[in-house]
Amino acid sequence: MKSDGDAHDNAQGSAQSSARHGAEDSAEDSAQASANNEPEPMVRHARAVVLGGLLALIALGLAWELWLAPTGSGTLALKVLPLVLCVAGLLRHRMYTFRWLSLLIWLYFMEGVVRATSEQGLGAVLASTEIALSVFIFAVSGLYIRRRLRKTVAAAA
Repeated sequence: MKSDGDAHDNAQGSAQSSARHGAEDSAEDSAQASANNEPEPMVRHARAVVLGGLLALIALGLAWELWLAPTGSGTLALKVLPLVLCVAGLLRHRMYTFRWLSLLIWLYFMEGVVRATSEQGLGAVLASTEIALSVFIFAVSGLYIRRRLRKTVAAAA
């Protein structure tokens, strides 16, 4: 017959064993969760393409307003500031930033349309480039958002 001390030791041993297994299970679960949170290659590639397009649009806006075809004293170069704010969110794969950017980019599209029809020469070419970059960024951002949402829905099911 077992004494109360033996029963207590067995209970303590099984509690430690289950705690050890619980810690191992939670470590495996967290490893799987971090692997699941890692974006798939298509999503990472889409982010890189959007980031490249965004940086090209920022460079175009700065070069256009400061050197290539400046209008006024160059204060229109400040128009790229909202785009610069998006870069950090894109680097972190923040869905909110991609959604925000897909709406914001239409302002640059509209500016490009207005300036492409009202300016001539180099200004019209730069405006057409701005239009192309804006549509490109919007399309790839939409692809990124759809892929991320599809993965989220599949994980929830």
